[in-house]
Amino acid sequence: MRNKLIAGVAAGAIAALGVALPANAISDTSADLYVLHAVPDTIVDVYVDGDLTLDDFEPGTLTDPLDLPAGDYVVAITASDAASADDAIIGPITLTLEANTSYTAVAHLDADGAATASLFTNDLSTTAAGEGRLTVRHTAAAPAVDVLANGAVAFENLSNPDEVKADLAVGTISATVAANGTTDPVIGPADVTIAEGVNTIVYAWGSLEDDNLDLAVQTIGGLHSNPGGVDAGTAGLAADSNNGALIGGLGALAALLALAGFAATRLTGARASK
Repeated sequence: MRNKLIAGVAAGAIAALGVALPANAISDTSADLYVLHAVPDTIVDVYVDGDLTLDDFEPGTLTDPLDLPAGDYVVAITASDAASADDAIIGPITLTLEANTSYTAVAHLDADGAATASLFTNDLSTTAAGEGRLTVRHTAAAPAVDVLANGAVAFENLSNPDEVKADLAVGTISATVAANGTTDPVIGPADVTIAEGVNTIVYAWGSLEDDNLDLAVQTIGGLHSNPGGVDAGTAGLAADSNNGALIGGLGALAALLALAGFAATRLTGARASK
């Protein structure tokens, strides 16, 4: 298990540099799991079933997909100097992975700034010809936001830990984002490119109060085919000077805005926050 996780981190670093990696097939007995560290300013260790599996895991880092047997995994996240999983700062929590399914486990802050974790299921369903998919996940200690197109509200009240997604025509969309209930842009307008057969997943993370909001981007390709035979693609995170996994700047944040003008669905049971 540990070797698979460490190998996934190394592969993710290669993907961040733009090297294409071969896809691993999800089988009827295994699942794919990404792990994203989205708690700011905290280097952590990750224990799985009591074993140290990720050592000195940096904020903003996303592993490449890990091919794991379906089943239950007990995960504990500790400070980097912890002696064992008994000193968890998040968890222990049990992750149940079903076969033939892709997941991303995210360690992040809740809307009030407390450390937590969420398990998201990645949508690998086939996209239509000429379309790609955009998924946006709010995992930041920040209020809800509205998405606008050309100054008009198109989607309201996206809050932690909500998810929204839409299949969009390939091309470029101009959009902006504003605080919930307002129309004055705080970011944008900016352009976003939708790629054919790709699920682009954008994570807003960090803390508004601490002025360290950031975004991470995960890309899942191969959605032209039967998703049962396609892996979750590459873990694409733009690099900063430290760990090759943070994404910042207007261009990346624009991905959060690209839902404007399109219908989207929410993650069931997500808690609203304003």
